[in-house]
Amino acid sequence: MRSFDLAPLYRATVGFDQIADMMDRVLANDVAQPTYPPYNIEKTADDAYRISIAVAGFSDADLNVEVKDHALVVSARKAEDTQERTYLHSGIATRAFERRFQLADHVRVVGASHADGMLHIDLQREIPEALKPRRIEIAKADSVSKDVVDANTVN
Repeated sequence: MRSFDLAPLYRATVGFDQIADMMDRVLANDVAQPTYPPYNIEKTADDAYRISIAVAGFSDADLNVEVKDHALVVSARKAEDTQERTYLHSGIATRAFERRFQLADHVRVVGASHADGMLHIDLQREIPEALKPRRIEIAKADSVSKDVVDANTVN
């Protein structure tokens, strides 16, 4: 088991507590990370992503996708089967699960679709205009001197 002291990080930085909290959560969950259900994360464009989760045996009504506190939470609970069945072999796992994905700032969920036993969740990173790089025009030296007012002419 790993143990890291993040106290120096808290003392030396301001505003990075979210990153330290995320690192603390990841290190705490490192021991027993669930592997069910399997999933893929793919980059579909420069600012677009898709999470695909294998959810065989679950219907749309059994699945729940929500975003809260910069986390995408996907959960499923299979409705109780009212029929009595006798299985000779039961290999399809339809047990309840909850899977969490931390979302970066400015990443939002665009949509979700369920087809062929796969749940696809599309994400888009939308950087606000205020944070995008912008080009600053450089004024020529001649135009700057024209706008300067002489103190003797004003008084």
